[in-house]
Amino acid sequence: MRVLSYLSLVALATLGLSPTAQAASPAHPDAEVNGVAAAFGLTVSEAKSQLAAQDEAHRLAASLPAGLRARTAGQWFDAATGKLTLAVTNTADADAAKATGAETRLVSRTKADLDRTDKAVRALVGDGVPGVFGWGVDVRNNEVGVSVDRARKTAETESFLSQARNLGVRITETGSSPRQQAGTIQTGSPWWPGSESNCSVGFGATDSAGGKHFLTAGHCTNDRDQAAYGAQSQQNRIGTSNVGGTRSVNAREGDMGVVAVTQPGWELSAAVNTWGEPAVTISGSAEAMVGDRVCHSGNTSKWKCGEVKYTHKSVDYGGGLIIEDLTWTTACSLGGDSGGGWLLGTKAVGLHDGGPSQCVPNPSDGDMSIFQPVIEALTKWNLTLVTGGGNGDTTAPTAPGNARSTGTTTDSVSLAWDAATDNVGVTGYDVYNGSTLATSATGTSATVSGLSPDTSYAFTVKARDAAGNVSPASGVVSAKTQPGNSGGRTLSNDTDFAIRDYQQVFSPVTSTLSGQAATSLALSVTIRHTCAEDLGVTLVDPKGKAYALKYSGGSACTAWNGARTFSVPGASSPAGGKWQLRVTDYGPGDTGVLDTWSLTL
Repeated sequence: MRVLSYLSLVALATLGLSPTAQAASPAHPDAEVNGVAAAFGLTVSEAKSQLAAQDEAHRLAASLPAGLRARTAGQWFDAATGKLTLAVTNTADADAAKATGAETRLVSRTKADLDRTDKAVRALVGDGVPGVFGWGVDVRNNEVGVSVDRARKTAETESFLSQARNLGVRITETGSSPRQQAGTIQTGSPWWPGSESNCSVGFGATDSAGGKHFLTAGHCTNDRDQAAYGAQSQQNRIGTSNVGGTRSVNAREGDMGVVAVTQPGWELSAAVNTWGEPAVTISGSAEAMVGDRVCHSGNTSKWKCGEVKYTHKSVDYGGGLIIEDLTWTTACSLGGDSGGGWLLGTKAVGLHDGGPSQCVPNPSDGDMSIFQPVIEALTKWNLTLVTGGGNGDTTAPTAPGNARSTGTTTDSVSLAWDAATDNVGVTGYDVYNGSTLATSATGTSATVSGLSPDTSYAFTVKARDAAGNVSPASGVVSAKTQPGNSGGRTLSNDTDFAIRDYQQVFSPVTSTLSGQAATSLALSVTIRHTCAEDLGVTLVDPKGKAYALKYSGGSACTAWNGARTFSVPGASSPAGGKWQLRVTDYGPGDTGVLDTWSLTL
C-alpha cells in the first residue's frame, strides 16, 4: 500500500478530498447556522428557527397537488413569515393554496405570461447587447427583469431597452456588473488547471464504472485533456480535466466541468472545507428556490452565506459569453472561488460561476454571486454525487409509467410518460437512448434530437429525486426516425416552423457525412413572412460557430415569399454533425413561417 506524504495529506485536506470517509453532519450543520446568522444579522437561535422554517417550505412545495403547482406563477420561501408563498392568479387557487398551509399572493401574470415575455427578451438580447448583463423572471414581483450596467450603455442599448419596455419588463440600472472570477490567490482549497491560476473544487462524484471525478466550473476546465494539480507550480497532480474535450461547458447551456481523479492516493470525500467552521458532510443534492439561505465554500472568500434572489436567470459576461438558467444570490464571493460548492443545508445545490469584483453590503444585481445548479451537471455526465452520513433521503422514486412515442422527424423522437411518485418528491426525469443519457426534463415529456434519419432507437426513462435517488427504468419505447436525404452533399429540413414576434426559431438537420465541409457553403432558405426587414438569419455549424447571413433593419416592411440564396464564405467545420438554421424576429405585429432550407456542403 502506498504511504501518503505529509504534503499529500495537506493537499488532500485543502481540496476537500481525503483518504478516509468523514462523519455525518446534522441536517443543519453548525457551519451553516453560523454563516446564516452572520450574513443576516441573526442570533444562532434565530438562524436555526429560520432554517427549520425553510425546510418546512421545501417539504410543503414538494407535496403540493400537481394541478395547483402547474397553475402557480412562482413560489418562494418568505423569511419574514417563515412560510412558503405561492403566486396565484385567482381566488380559487388562493383558497386551495391556503388549505395546504402556504401563504399566497394574488398576481396578474400567469407562469405562461412570464415565460412568454422571458422568451421574447432572450430573443431581443440575441448574442448580446452592450451593458445588458442579466435577464430573467422575478417570481416575487411577478415580472421579467433586465439588469443594465449604465457605464456600458450605447445607442444599441437604448434601442433594446425601448423594445424591452414595450414588452412590460422592469429595467434595473446599476453601476457595476458581475464577471466570471479567476486569479492567483492565497493557499486554501484550490486546484490548478495546468500552469493557469487556481479555481476551487466543487463536489466529488463517481461514474457508472466507479471512476472518480470532481465537478467544478466550466470556465476552469475549458482546455481539453489538461493536467489538474493540487498545488501551484504544477505540483501534486490529481488527474485530468475535460477528458476528451466533452466534459466542459461554458456557454448558454451552463458553466460546469469535470476533472477526472486518476492519480494514486487520491480519494473522494463528502466533507466540505468550511474554513474553521464546524464540519459539514454532503448528504445529497437539491434545487434551490427563491428566498433560500445558501452557503458556499471557495478558496478566496472562504465560507459565505446569503439569500437566493433569482433562479433560472441569464447573465451576459461580455465578449459573446451568455449563460442561461443560473441562480443569483446575495452571498459574497471573489476571484478564485470559481467552481466551488454551494450548499442548501447539507445538500449540494450549485457550482460557483461568477460574481462581483469586490463584496458589498446590500448588493444590487450587479454585485451578486452566481452559481450553476449542480443537478444539471450530474445529469449531463451521468455522475453520482459522493455523499456521507445517514441524513439523506434514500428512497428511490417509482418507475415512470406508460412511456410512449408521440412523434418523429428525420432527426428527432418525441416522448411522453406518466409521472413517477416519490416519498419526498420527483425533481426530474432522464431519457436514455440504449444505455446513453440522451436528454433530461422536469416534466413528463421530452424530445431527443440529433438522431440519424431512417434509424430505429430504443428509449427508456428514469425518475430522480432531490437526493439523487434514481428509479427503475420505464418500459422500452421503440421508435424509428423518418427517412432523410440519401447521404449526398446537400442537407435539408422541410419541417414548418412558425416565426413569432421577438422569438427565435431553430431548425436542425443532422449530417452523417464524413470529412470537412466546403470552405464556401451554399444555402437556400424559403420563408413566408409579412416583414423581411424584421428577420435575422444565421447558420450554426456542428462546432457551434454562427455565420450571420442576414441582419434585420430597414424602415419599410416587404414580404418574403419564396426561396433566397446565401453564400457562406470562410466556413471551417466538419461536414458531419448537427447543423442549425436560426431565424430571429426582431419586430412586432407580423407573422410568418420558415418553410424549408437546404445547405450544400
